[in-house]
Amino acid sequence: MGGGAARPPLIASLPVMNQANHPEFSAIQALAGKREPRHLKAGEVIFRSGDSGNTFYGVVSGQVELSWGGDGVEIIEAGSCFGAGALADPNHRRFGIATALTDTELLEMDREQFLFAMQELPMFGLEMLHGLEIRLQKLKEGGSNPA
Repeated sequence: MGGGAARPPLIASLPVMNQANHPEFSAIQALAGKREPRHLKAGEVIFRSGDSGNTFYGVVSGQVELSWGGDGVEIIEAGSCFGAGALADPNHRRFGIATALTDTELLEMDREQFLFAMQELPMFGLEMLHGLEIRLQKLKEGGSNPA
């Protein structure tokens, strides 16, 4: 066979896809198949600046706008995550406002659920880091909307 290492059984059953080329698949969507997503209507506020936050979000479908004053606006698309600060800091306070732009489904995870998801689907961690890297790069370049 080829020169690659064998993939673990759970991962072997999933296609290897780049989310940018295959938006129909993401680890968020795979995880959402095992959990009940939160359904929001367009315009619903997910959190506001200063709110206590212990939940991390993955966008299963729809779009979420993150705004933090002035021209600071970011659109989070299906397959991407936001709210990672809640995983790192038990006393986390939200920065900015998150609003569903369209009818949206969110996968919500607290720290324990996130760690379990990382064990369940290690690809999730890589996708999350990749998404955060893209968002950070766009912000460094001066663009607030990575979409």
